[in-house]
Amino acid sequence: MEPITHFLTGAAMGRAGFNRKTALATLTMTLAAEAPDLDIFTRIKGPVFGFAHHRGITHTFVGIPFVAAFVLLVVWIIHRVRMRSPQRTQARIEKLKRRGYPTQPRWGLLYVFALVAGLSHILLDFTNNYGVRPFEPFSYRWYSWDIVFIFEPLLYAALLGGLLLPALFRLINEEIGAKSRGPRGRAGAICALVGVVVVWGVRDYQHRKAIAALNAHVYQGAEPVRVSAYPYPLTLFTWYGVVETHDFYEQMQVDSLTPEVDPHDTAQVRYKPQETAASVAAKSSYLGRVYLDWAQYPLVEVEQLSAPESGYLAHFQDLRFMYPNSGRHVLSGSVQLDDKLHLVREWWGDAARPD
Repeated sequence: MEPITHFLTGAAMGRAGFNRKTALATLTMTLAAEAPDLDIFTRIKGPVFGFAHHRGITHTFVGIPFVAAFVLLVVWIIHRVRMRSPQRTQARIEKLKRRGYPTQPRWGLLYVFALVAGLSHILLDFTNNYGVRPFEPFSYRWYSWDIVFIFEPLLYAALLGGLLLPALFRLINEEIGAKSRGPRGRAGAICALVGVVVVWGVRDYQHRKAIAALNAHVYQGAEPVRVSAYPYPLTLFTWYGVVETHDFYEQMQVDSLTPEVDPHDTAQVRYKPQETAASVAAKSSYLGRVYLDWAQYPLVEVEQLSAPESGYLAHFQDLRFMYPNSGRHVLSGSVQLDDKLHLVREWWGDAARPD
């Protein structure tokens, strides 16, 4: 998922009751819920290297304890800096006491909370169709639930509603003179997290219906070898279906409410490209090996270059992200070879030659 969803989830978990156990719980869980995406800094060594290590060791059960320790160190530094002002520190403590919150951090407990928030990151990333490798370095297999879009407005609504509505109600209470007692926002945060689970449950049910509809269909007279359904944002009932047969792939929309495959008769058929020496060489490149390890429905198309350049250009795409009528080459890469099939260059991005 994108960062905002992770931050909001961490904040909701902190306010759901963890912040009643120790000071700095919400801050710790908010940061830890997004911290695994620190692997973005691997892009410093180039976009292909960054892609190879995206959702890598920081998104694993082995890596999360180290990520949690790093977050705890950052929180400890923030705490020490804030403690340098005794007057402000005392004022902050008095404010926490009035609201019924703990005034001192319990570092062992905060580490456990950071672990929980870090694991929530893996779970959220698992729900979309990009996937995670949680058992690395023991297994590099990718896992994905494929039920929510990588940018999911329904989750935004649940999380923002649960976190912001209590503040609105507090303002209303202050206007009418009502006094609130104890820590605030717990009920709203719990409702937000329940809302997330409800979205997952509905999405999962509709996803299963879409998969069943795809499996029950025959495509150009051929039985499906493998089928997948991927989500759209906002809608719960429209899915992007990808079907693999022996000779071709077929892309279409699926209505899980009906359920009906290709309700608008707009399916696209893509025949599997013939394997050539150029495609084999391209797949053996660094980008090719990394891409094929990650892609679920890899489509590798090779074109022969004309003057003034000579050689071959191989485009790597994954049908998972080639949504119909999108007009974009999302998460694609390219490899250029010379006439002797030696690597000239490889790059990440739109399937076109860089300037």
